[in-house]
Amino acid sequence: MNSSKSNSATAVNGYFTPKKRGFSYYLKRDWQKYLMLVLPVSIVFLFSYVPMYGILVAFKDYNFMKGVWASPWVGLDNFKYAFSLPRFGRVVRNTLVINLLSLIVYFPMPIILAIMISEMKRAKIVRIVQTVSYLPHFLSTVIVGGIVYQLCAPKTGLINQILTSIGMEEIPFLTHPIWWLFTYVVSGVWEGVGWGSIIYIAAIAGINPELFEAAIIDGANRIQRIWHVTLPSIKPTIVLMFILRMGSIISIGFDRPFVFSNPLVTEVSEVISLFVYYVGLGQGDFKIATVVGLFQSVVGAVMVLTVNAISKALGEEGLW
Repeated sequence: MNSSKSNSATAVNGYFTPKKRGFSYYLKRDWQKYLMLVLPVSIVFLFSYVPMYGILVAFKDYNFMKGVWASPWVGLDNFKYAFSLPRFGRVVRNTLVINLLSLIVYFPMPIILAIMISEMKRAKIVRIVQTVSYLPHFLSTVIVGGIVYQLCAPKTGLINQILTSIGMEEIPFLTHPIWWLFTYVVSGVWEGVGWGSIIYIAAIAGINPELFEAAIIDGANRIQRIWHVTLPSIKPTIVLMFILRMGSIISIGFDRPFVFSNPLVTEVSEVISLFVYYVGLGQGDFKIATVVGLFQSVVGAVMVLTVNAISKALGEEGLW
């Protein structure tokens, strides 16, 4: 027993301290684990780090025939030009408005749904509710857009047909800017609320049951248990998800705006991702598209750092 101890530890002042091992020792001992890391690390390197080479396009007068390195440097001229475009200000405004509305309306919904599911006692009903709420996440954006058009289209949409049949006026869900924003945000909630609730359901499942038992003994009703036990217990998860959400406040996917947009609502529907698509691929102006993409990344990083610092200052847990 003493010999085995001496092999793995060194005696210092009568106490055994672990011997320091080199990387080769751990590589030899855990080579299977390191081998499993090769594929994911390679994917991250190839698709997340190698493409960063293209950031140079934002600082050059990029010419496709010359390539990135041979194209002349122009410094911040591309940024000045992009920021001076009236269209750029509009797409930034639209992106912020849509993301802020989505944050206000969507963010609490998965939390509410997770609490409702956790309060259900019948396992069969829980499975049905979870299946129905998760299903829209697995539908493609094109299918979701088709469903929305079938329901909300002028004259032929199911909702407008019902409204006109009872003597009410049609609602321009897809042709009026304000109603388009409402339709876009609500359809996003319907599509993602079930999937977004999974992490909160897991957080609620990890709460110590003795806390609920103590609250019941103290006479707390269901609402009081939710307010004083459930919500404080999952607050770190809520803060973490909020920080991550704020990091994408200036970013927006391409598929949903592209599917839902139409010429009648371009004033509010053209967002940064569509601008990059039309300018970068449609007009072949890759340097401006790169400028906008880099702008999104920088703002997103600043937002994450800011919200994380505020969270830490208020005594909450942050990302690090």
